[in-house]
Amino acid sequence: MCLSRRVVLSSVVPALALAAGCTRPRTDGPVVVGDEGSDDWAGTRVQNPYQVPEDSLTDTSGQSYNLSSSPATPVTLVFFGYTHCPDVCITVMSDLAVALKRSEDGVRDRITVAFVTTDPARDDPDTIRSWLDRFDPSFVGLTGDLDVIKDMAEQLGVVVEGMKKLPSGGYEVGHGAQVIGVRQDEGGVIVWTPSTPVGDLRNDLSRLVDES
Repeated sequence: MCLSRRVVLSSVVPALALAAGCTRPRTDGPVVVGDEGSDDWAGTRVQNPYQVPEDSLTDTSGQSYNLSSSPATPVTLVFFGYTHCPDVCITVMSDLAVALKRSEDGVRDRITVAFVTTDPARDDPDTIRSWLDRFDPSFVGLTGDLDVIKDMAEQLGVVVEGMKKLPSGGYEVGHGAQVIGVRQDEGGVIVWTPSTPVGDLRNDLSRLVDES
């Protein structure tokens, strides 16, 4: 069964992150730094924006994709997860799809959703593409070397843990469940947890686009 635990990240500034997945997450480093709900945002604004990794991954069409330079939109929503995840990944991707569907065309057209697998051993491009198409065919799916993915996730404040074997012979992968909102000119500026209501997420996305 997947486990989740709310993590206290700072004794000075209240911070917020839900590290969730299919193994218990580490708590030895910060995931998000910011004021929860500051300035009426539903997400958590990051005081010092995360620098977007320069590493290139491979998208589901087999092309090189760089989170820093490849998106053609001013806003990118980045999520690290895997297609065999039994719960949180499905919830997050569904909520993103619904929030964007309910947004105005001018908002949707300026946002890229990038899903980065934390389980490249099982998530080949075809598997990722088929899974993402259940939510929105426009979503970008990315895979690559696991060590590179872990390093990229860390740079964006996301914890990615190793595999935990299951009695069935399979395995689960622990990972942070937050979505990072990246502005092309600033970096990772806001973080949402899976508990963010879709309506609030939609409002944040509209505001993020308007300010970009």
